[in-house]
Amino acid sequence: MNAVKAVTQYFEADHQRLDVIFKQFQQKKEPSVADAKPFFKQFNNGLKRHIVWEEDVLFPIFEAKTGIKDSGPTVVMRQEHRQIGALLENIHNKVRQGDPDSGAQESALLEILGAHNRKEEQVLYPAIDDLINDEEVAAVFVAMENIPAERYQTCCGGHH
Repeated sequence: MNAVKAVTQYFEADHQRLDVIFKQFQQKKEPSVADAKPFFKQFNNGLKRHIVWEEDVLFPIFEAKTGIKDSGPTVVMRQEHRQIGALLENIHNKVRQGDPDSGAQESALLEILGAHNRKEEQVLYPAIDDLINDEEVAAVFVAMENIPAERYQTCCGGHH
């Protein structure tokens, strides 16, 4: 099996990268929503890409290797992804309107993301790393690269 824990390391690093971008958005937002907008767009697209990677690549591997499909962690993760998407849409609408009053939605997003990321980092990613060999790890990263950018590079509601 895979001793490197490549999936865990890669996805944890992406969580951390996204956290930094979101903090930059929050810091820029109060003085200027316009200055914060590029950071939100980068965060929004990055988080959507991360979710697509999980749902299109990682979750099917976990489900195929464990036989756990209709219950278990991937079902919960998908439900949480829908909640995350709804909050992203709410924040995006405020950013688009130049309204800095998205603090409640940001707090809710950070709360869900914090718990969600911990479950992934402590349970799901390590399980996937334990279930796949080095060739399968390489295939994971190839599959991620092959997902068309159009799948995640649209803002909420389908516009750029």
